[in-house]
Amino acid sequence: MKHISMICLMAFMLSCGSRKANTNNTDNPISGPDGVKGRIVQMDSSLEAANAVTALVEFTTSEDVSEIMGFLASDDLQGRDSGSEGINKAADFIAARFSSNGIAPYFKTHRDTLSNFSEPTFNIVGVMEGSDAKLKNEYIVVGAHYDHIGLISSENGDVIANGANDNASGTTTVMELAKYFGQEKTNKRSIIFALFSAEEKGLLGSKHLAERLQLENLNLYVMLNFEMVGVPMVGKDHLLYVTGHELSNLAEVSNAYAKEKVAGFLPKAKEYSLFKRSDNYAFHTAFNVPSQTYSTFDFTNFNHYHKVGDENEKMDYKHMAVIINKMIPVIEGIANSDTKEITYK
Repeated sequence: MKHISMICLMAFMLSCGSRKANTNNTDNPISGPDGVKGRIVQMDSSLEAANAVTALVEFTTSEDVSEIMGFLASDDLQGRDSGSEGINKAADFIAARFSSNGIAPYFKTHRDTLSNFSEPTFNIVGVMEGSDAKLKNEYIVVGAHYDHIGLISSENGDVIANGANDNASGTTTVMELAKYFGQEKTNKRSIIFALFSAEEKGLLGSKHLAERLQLENLNLYVMLNFEMVGVPMVGKDHLLYVTGHELSNLAEVSNAYAKEKVAGFLPKAKEYSLFKRSDNYAFHTAFNVPSQTYSTFDFTNFNHYHKVGDENEKMDYKHMAVIINKMIPVIEGIANSDTKEITYK
């Protein structure tokens, strides 16, 4: 996340609890009420399980999350600085996953070279075309930045700012959502899946893509961004917060499709203008359509922002899998509604 106040980030997490689901899975894939397919989490009572299918259907597991995070935030990628060999390895990895999961390149290839950065670096941009003859001409962008800040001053002999939470976590979320729609093809509207470079250099990757799509007169309905979702919030009654919560009805629409309160308001996000500090903002500026970020960084639950301590070992993979699974019906609902339900107020 770009330029968060370091004073507020010195707040330490005193306690961090998350409700742990039993993740012993059955082997049989099933289909949930909203088209969500996966494995049911094992319950103590078969009746209880039958009554809770919607909430407990799994597409993504913590093992799926671990595999992607283990690569993106590894020392081998040297902190994924824009223009570096490490981020190029990440770009190859993401593009290969898009291809294997049925996500076609939006442009000629999945790599989209930035026009506003001094070194060669790339956004990775794929698309899952919608199935409805009319609605497929309306687009949703689902995005996250995959760059970080590379090598920094040594701390206890470590110089690699791996960027697990910031923002391998958001990247992993987008990649798993892309896998779902690439495999299941349940979207009536077309969905662009975009992983941005050079966010840490001033939101340059998203600015480049937003302006390029604007020049194409893309019919953009909404931009949904994921930023720092690797650890649960503390003491909240919702799973994620939405930046610019007061500007639109995105949280209400998200909760309606999730059938629970997955999205809410974080006062600190408004206080520190987080709406303007992540990749959603370029799309807001270029298109003036609802463009907002989902996050779980609450200023108390993570004190390793832009530090070498932003490591995989501090991430909660079960929490991340829950986010992905609960966001599938949200994005599916947004993609398939007859009208554009999400609006700026």
